[in-house]
Formats: sequence, structure tokens, C-alpha cells
Amino acid sequence: MVTFEDDFFARGYAAEASLIWPLLVDDTRETYRKYGMLSASFWDIWGPKTWWAYLKGVLKGERLRKSEGDIYQRGGDVLIDPDGIVSLHHVGAGPADRPTVESLLLRVPPA
Repeated sequence: MVTFEDDFFARGYAAEASLIWPLLVDDTRETYRKYGMLSASFWDIWGPKTWWAYLKGVLKGERLRKSEGDIYQRGGDVLIDPDGIVSLHHVGAGPADRPTVESLLLRVPPA
């Protein structure tokens, strides 16, 4: 997992999410640029898909929290196997654009 957040926020996220894998801090965002995750537009961040995702979360009892970081940094998902082969490269169109956990797990080879 890679984040651009500073060490303080990265450690907090790792603890909150109970991460079991390394969390790397890319403070220069070079990795983001190399994978095409550039800045998102206002509409990408505040469009209807984002509001719909927030509404679904609130209806499930999730608490909305103010972001402390750069909300315009486009995120995504890249799965790289131990041999360095990229099996998934997804650049998010906005905060609500994420592959499902099930679709990610389908791309992970059995141990």
C-alpha cells in the first residue's frame, strides 16, 4: 500500500485499518505520477457518484470524516505480484471509483 500522506497520518491510518502489510510513504508522489494518478477535477471529487457513495455509507451507519489530506490527489489500485507483474492497474475517476474487494481477490494467485 502506498500513500502520499506524511508519516504521522500514515501511521494513524495503518493503526486504524489494522494493516498487515507494509505502508509506503511516497511524499514526492512519483509513484502516483508513474501510474497515471494525477490530480482529479472538481467534478470528479464532488460529482453525483461521490455523493451517492457518501449517502450509502451514512445509511450503513458510517461516520463522515473531514479529510486531512489533498482531496484532489487521484487514487487507484495497482496489484503487483511477487515477480513484479502488474495484474491490475485501475486509476480512480473519483473517491467512489474503486474495484470491489471481491474483484481484487480474484486477481490474487492462490498461495
